[in-house]
Amino acid sequence: MDELKAAAVCRWAGDAVRVVEPECLTSAVVFSSPHSGRRYPLDFVEQSRLSSLRLRASEDAFVDDLFASAPDYGAPLIAAEFPRAFLDANRATDELDPALIARFIGRRPRTLRVSAGLGVVPRIVAEGTPIYDGKLKLAEVEARIACCHAPYHRHLEAALMRARNEFGSALLIDCHSMPSESGRAGVRRAEIVIGDCYGASCGPDFADAAFALFQNAGFRVARNTPFAGGYITQRYGRPNSHRHAIQIEIDRGLYLDEVNIVPGSGYADLKAALIPVIAELTALPHSAGRALAAE
Repeated sequence: MDELKAAAVCRWAGDAVRVVEPECLTSAVVFSSPHSGRRYPLDFVEQSRLSSLRLRASEDAFVDDLFASAPDYGAPLIAAEFPRAFLDANRATDELDPALIARFIGRRPRTLRVSAGLGVVPRIVAEGTPIYDGKLKLAEVEARIACCHAPYHRHLEAALMRARNEFGSALLIDCHSMPSESGRAGVRRAEIVIGDCYGASCGPDFADAAFALFQNAGFRVARNTPFAGGYITQRYGRPNSHRHAIQIEIDRGLYLDEVNIVPGSGYADLKAALIPVIAELTALPHSAGRALAAE
């Protein structure tokens, strides 16, 4: 599908991706927030069986704002403007859901995420609630991929390539939030989860350092449990090519009123606590480079 046809079907107005560049690029780190988009196309809301508030249940709400200080420390921030319920940039383009797409007969790889209704164009929001009464045309799904998924990954790829060319290595910090009730009953769960795909997406020094930074800031931190890293972390984490990726999950209970999806009482404190952590994260590739040079 060409871009003009895709735009006609998708009807997305304006840029689907927001890129906030630093005044001066001084860091090899790139921050990504693929699930914090909150611009809901009117025709999508009308097409859905859910209320506007219920559609927002899948958002990593305000995560882009929590990490908004990254450009102050020389690192770009790439954030989706489109909502996760509309298109999930943290999925592969072939994660297409036959249960959602009318007369879908293509042989595409299926994953557990697709089976659960969480493909590149989701069928459900949180708690398994269906978004639509019926099915979507394949052309509409492909158009959303062209209008939203493709530009997001173009920007991300370009930023990481620039960082690696400029500094010799690149580190992606993929930023997310997790529902506060996702821990097991009776278990004091982590507030921050560092995901490195069990060591496959980044060098151990980076993941160890990120873990320590959040822990030293007073957070309860876990590694790879219950979230080890999604499609973005897996796709861009190539340590052998000097490109590293870490996924960060933040407990929404720290900052969000999860019922009304507005900043909670802890929002300002969390944002303030994250600023020095973000500053240290932007320095990680340089610190690692100095350590290697000293060996």
